Amino acid sequence: MHDRDVRAAVLNWLGDVHAGDADTRVVQEMGIWAGSVRVDIAVINGELCGFELKSERDTLERLPAQAELYNQVFDRVTLVIAERHATKAAGIIPDWWGVSLACGSAAKGVSLDHERQPARNPVSQPIQIARLLWRAEALVVLDRHALSRGYRSRPVGILVQRLAAELPVDVLRDEVRAALKARQGWLGDTPTQQRKMPVHANLHPVE
Repeated sequence: MHDRDVRAAVLNWLGDVHAGDADTRVVQEMGIWAGSVRVDIAVINGELCGFELKSERDTLERLPAQAELYNQVFDRVTLVIAERHATKAAGIIPDWWGVSLACGSAAKGVSLDHERQPARNPVSQPIQIARLLWRAEALVVLDRHALSRGYRSRPVGILVQRLAAELPVDVLRDEVRAALKARQGWLGDTPTQQRKMPVHANLHPVE
């Protein structure tokens, strides 16, 4: 079972769950921490949910560091993992993460066993949520809340600090999700490389 097999199973499941929901966007390899780290799949709608995938061929070496970073950004996180990793992973991720087991094989097909549903994140950090915004997006939000005076020429790091300090966290979350759902030119790549797709589009695994 390869990453692409697990990814295809998750994308197909998300496509079924959110079929016809124009308010939901599914993004693959979404950057967090100013783009320095990428989560395998993100779902953006009334919440920002991350999905980290670990196939049989993966190791859990990076999972502790990934968990620490994801905990600061996402409203909910689900670990989708091959059965052989399940016991070890349970000692790494927090209790509020969801857990889905990826079972089967590429030849026979991969199915998902949703063992634990994710709970709401109790430890997210406003500054890391704000850092999901590009500079132009941050300026739009500052303008909307009359916070841009004296800041329009400042670097993006200063802009997101102001947003995190001045906006109630629920308002900040709403603004960030709205910007992410409307974003074009994700990752600055060509359309076939952007790895972005609304769930109502045809979902195919990334090779």
